[in-house]
Amino acid sequence: MVGNKQTLVLNFWLNRQKQRNGELALYIRITVDGQKTAISTGFYIDPEIWDPSRTRIKSNTQKHMQINSYIDRVRNMMQQYYLEHQSRGQKISSQDLKNLFLGIDKNEIKHKTLCEAFDYHNLKMQEKVNVGLINPIVLKRYHITKARLIEFMKITYKKEDMFLKDLKLSFITEFEHHLLVNNSKITHKPITTNTAHRYLKNLKKVIGMAIKLEWITSSPITKYSCTYQHPERIVLTEMEIHRLMQKELDFPRLDMIRDVFVFCCFTGFAYAEVFKFDRDVVQIGIDGEYWISTTRTKTGVRESVPLLPEALAIVRKYQNDPRCIRHNKLLPVLSNQRYNGYLKELAAICGIKKELTSHIARHTFATTVTLSNGVPIETVSKMLGHTKLATTQIYAKVLDTKVSQDMNVLRSILEKKKQERELNANENPSIKKIS
Repeated sequence: MVGNKQTLVLNFWLNRQKQRNGELALYIRITVDGQKTAISTGFYIDPEIWDPSRTRIKSNTQKHMQINSYIDRVRNMMQQYYLEHQSRGQKISSQDLKNLFLGIDKNEIKHKTLCEAFDYHNLKMQEKVNVGLINPIVLKRYHITKARLIEFMKITYKKEDMFLKDLKLSFITEFEHHLLVNNSKITHKPITTNTAHRYLKNLKKVIGMAIKLEWITSSPITKYSCTYQHPERIVLTEMEIHRLMQKELDFPRLDMIRDVFVFCCFTGFAYAEVFKFDRDVVQIGIDGEYWISTTRTKTGVRESVPLLPEALAIVRKYQNDPRCIRHNKLLPVLSNQRYNGYLKELAAICGIKKELTSHIARHTFATTVTLSNGVPIETVSKMLGHTKLATTQIYAKVLDTKVSQDMNVLRSILEKKKQERELNANENPSIKKIS
């Protein structure tokens, strides 16, 4: 695009230096009179569906159409900023355009505060929530983090906000102490170390954003290391699954709850996904079998699972269910609170001593149904929609039975090799043992 004195070029490109689960980060490159600057959009895209000549995604899924719309909006916004300056006879640099797009006032940067950083971060995240690109629950966690920080600053520093440039490493260490110790005194509800460190990670992310926006040059807070203690995963055994499926139930509502739970045990889908499944979600896959593919509400990652016979039988059971037809639902899923309440009742009736929750079904699919039966961990990871294989490996750690099975296989292999050696020695007398 050519103006009176300057030339503006906008380009959207995939940064091969920034990868996540095989996808590349989408960046905006702004070039004014040969001077370039870049902005990360926060989106990651499969390079196989990216059209660099048209700078668009070659896919018609809802998520990808929304990203294409985002590209159009950004392009129009940048061009509008540029034309406004051209019409006034003012020069504008690529950095100026970047600052305008990000809402940065250079004169105010040195006075930016922590709460302002959170407000800006949450505003941008809200825009993505509005178009369905981010789960509202994720945004809610950042609002809670900000509230905890304000509470902490009031108690520790006698103020409700602080300049970013004044934050020291002691700030985050004292914030951690506040969460683990003072929070229980204030709310009478102690929080776990994992929950506290999620708040700390949120704080670090917002500070990292402020550095990228050049509100501050650096911060000692980013050097703080957050740890995570993996909780024990509760799963059902094969015997418990069988007991649950075979139990005669006198109440239709419990039978319905049982069906939804068992469906999750044999598909690995979380409650949030099953709740939103419509009647057309089941499709024929490349193998001619029935599959369900969806985008995880929690992470935005694609999750594709072929339906095992147990899951397919439950889908067929509710094909003509009046409630499912009326509400266009695949299964009759209740609200999460009612669902978990009925699961506790169902566990008691079936003699299962574990406290059933909707997420135990997902854990059970990952362990008892798949990993324990020899499904490769990479395949399980893809079906669960995990962004990192390390997340799936957490499930593998709880499988003592799988370790036992694998070692039994190894014993059989070693015993077979020993027998073959002895047989060869008997058939070839020239082969003698060394004494």
